[in-house]
Amino acid sequence: MLQRLSLVLLACVVLAGCESAYYGAMEKVGFHKRDILVDRVEDVRDSQVDVKEQFASALERFTEELNFDGGELEKVYKALDGEYQDSLSRAEELSANIDRVEDVAEDLFDEWEGELDQYSNASLKRQSAAQLRETKAHYKKMLSAMHSAEEKMFPVLETLHDQVLFLKHNLNARAIASLKGEFGSLKRDVQRLIADMEASIKASEQFMETLQ
Repeated sequence: MLQRLSLVLLACVVLAGCESAYYGAMEKVGFHKRDILVDRVEDVRDSQVDVKEQFASALERFTEELNFDGGELEKVYKALDGEYQDSLSRAEELSANIDRVEDVAEDLFDEWEGELDQYSNASLKRQSAAQLRETKAHYKKMLSAMHSAEEKMFPVLETLHDQVLFLKHNLNARAIASLKGEFGSLKRDVQRLIADMEASIKASEQFMETLQ
């Protein structure tokens, strides 16, 4: 529901040109920065699942195609280029979603910090301040896991790009043999990426539990 409302209210953000207009519009329909943060963390988690599945698919496809034993090398090139393009698209989407999480988290914590001075009850103020510190600590741990997984995408993308580019200009059996020699590095990078994505997905889910 929150995602649909976000899309409906997107026009407000575009016209106003600032996040504050978006937050104000969302608050009018009962969704605050905390809710928006949860929604955006969910988007990152979903993107991480997509990245994990896509990069595993790319590895499987490269494994199959590099076992080339006859046929049209142009088809091999197009298949591998398709996997690279899909992987790049998923990676870019994930990075954009992580940026969106950081934007709203920063605004949420600034607002929370500023509102501490509004308490007249000292006990409630201390409890809220402690909760803010705890939430920031959980967030920092989650964000670190997100960035660690994000960084693992780049070596894989670079390897995929290099292999596709090499094949594009060398459509022959010798090219396939050369790429096989580089395959071990690609496999290791994908395995590291998948492991970090799974750890980040778990961290995202744990963080959302602290906010709900």
